[in-house]
Amino acid sequence: MDKHLSQEAARTIWGNWQNNTKLDALPTAYRPQNRQEGYAVQAMLPMVASRTVLGWKIAATSAVGQAHINVSGPMAGRILSGQVLQDGDEVPAHGNWMRVAEPEIAFVMRSDLVARTTAYSLDEVMHAVGALHPSLEIPNSRYSVFTAVGEAQLLADNACAHQFILGPQAPESWRDIDLSKHAVHAQVTASNGAVWKREGTGAAVLGDPRIALTWLVNELTSQDISLYAGQFVTTGTCMTPLELNPGDHVDADFGVLGRVGLRFG
Repeated sequence: MDKHLSQEAARTIWGNWQNNTKLDALPTAYRPQNRQEGYAVQAMLPMVASRTVLGWKIAATSAVGQAHINVSGPMAGRILSGQVLQDGDEVPAHGNWMRVAEPEIAFVMRSDLVARTTAYSLDEVMHAVGALHPSLEIPNSRYSVFTAVGEAQLLADNACAHQFILGPQAPESWRDIDLSKHAVHAQVTASNGAVWKREGTGAAVLGDPRIALTWLVNELTSQDISLYAGQFVTTGTCMTPLELNPGDHVDADFGVLGRVGLRFG
């Protein structure tokens, strides 16, 4: 697709987000056919939406997650201004078709990782990280059946990026923790007082959140995109996503790394 068609696809996606409507699929005339074309549409979203890129998300960081949405591997998505909420905020339920929350480890960058022709190592990437935060992602999609449209269209829809909550900054001792083995506990309390719990670890995220971050950096640099100081990356869910109903309260406990919560509509 040329730039004009990518822009038209992005306008269609963003228009449906603004109008809270669904798509069965993008129109054939400008429907992306592969990952490259999906990313090209996504790259138009900040301009079409008049938003800035605050950070990045990684979708489908586990084999189970990839199979669920029928994609071949992880996907990167842009986190735009207006999508980040505060710890404990109410997340609107209206228009949210997925209705899940995902406890994730997020990294805030302290220095730039400029796009280059060679891949970044894990050590280089972690040296550029300034802080770790517990976080919650609340994904969503504009497709009626998001599990059936394929990765090119999901990438065009910003890899299901919707809303994010960054918890408080973790103690600097996080650098001494094996994040692949670090346990995360989540509790969902319904409006009627019923409580259910779920657990996971950092191993659910491509084996280790640091590996996921390095994947994201190299996925961007392969597209000649840099990651900048001040931007953050939320690395993927540490457990099976938490199913939500209106009125639910979510508390995600990352142990010594902190905790973060939300109320769903």
